[in-house]
Amino acid sequence: MSNRFTGKATRGMVALTVVAALALGVAGCGGGGDDHKKPDSSASASKGRGSNPSAQEDQSDEPLAELKSSDGLLLQITSAQRDSGGFVTVNGTLKNDGATNILIPSALSGNETEIVRNGTSLGGATLVDPEGKKRYYVLRDTEGRPLTTTGFSTLKAGASLAVFMQFPSPPANAAKVDIQLPTFSSGTIQISG
Repeated sequence: MSNRFTGKATRGMVALTVVAALALGVAGCGGGGDDHKKPDSSASASKGRGSNPSAQEDQSDEPLAELKSSDGLLLQITSAQRDSGGFVTVNGTLKNDGATNILIPSALSGNETEIVRNGTSLGGATLVDPEGKKRYYVLRDTEGRPLTTTGFSTLKAGASLAVFMQFPSPPANAAKVDIQLPTFSSGTIQISG
């Protein structure tokens, strides 16, 4: 029985040593370059940030598309960037062009139980590749939260809110896609990158 216990303990120590060596190797491979580089955005970047939109850099004053809702909201798409991680980040501004406060419709979240459970969001948005005849839904993190702006309920008259949505990336040859959001008109946008 002593040999049996010693054998198990030895195997456990070897496994622990291998795991520790791998962890040190992985840690040693990170960074290794220009510390002034801007970090790549990732799907987990919005985790725990709630409604903080992603950075909206290098955008022109002219929106890629303007989507209008029946209740007076206007969504201006300002950028659609293909990232190396296999997703597309769409940035925009949600505006209330009306004279009264508008309660954000719950339909914007879509109807998937897992997304609706996380509160008001733009989780119902989709990208449609008309050439490839494929629809792309908003990505979710490992806890089921949509990778989009969340947690807003009312938009005051004349106010605007920076928003973002992340989708799986259509094929590289699909540069123009349609963006759709419940209660809004659809529009065509150009993906860069």
